[in-house]
Amino acid sequence: MQKDFDTWNSQKKKIHNNGENKFYHPRDIWWCRLGLNIGFEQDGKDIDFERPVLILKAFGKICLIVPLTTSPQKHIYRISVGLIEGKEATAILSQIKVIDTKRFSEKIGVLDKEIFGRIQKHIRSFF
Repeated sequence: MQKDFDTWNSQKKKIHNNGENKFYHPRDIWWCRLGLNIGFEQDGKDIDFERPVLILKAFGKICLIVPLTTSPQKHIYRISVGLIEGKEATAILSQIKVIDTKRFSEKIGVLDKEIFGRIQKHIRSFF
């Protein structure tokens, strides 16, 4: 599959130069411009290269996130988060990463505390 890195690179420059850092909290779910990535790293979708992400930890203008997917694929590193914008979603724990909050476009909601706790527990079991 051929990826359009040039279009993403143009958008990434605009986000870097004109984007504003967003105010956020752990457990928040945001649309995030993840862009196009290498190999099997999770990409954003559509013309804005976005996908929903769950914020795990706050570090000021950067934060630790986990991408979400609506793919029904079952895997030990995918944990159900329930309905996100009317679709069953899972957190892709193998794709945890640190991002700048300029990548956020729109807050979708806040994840239930119990589900968030299960995700944190699962992540801690990796180490």
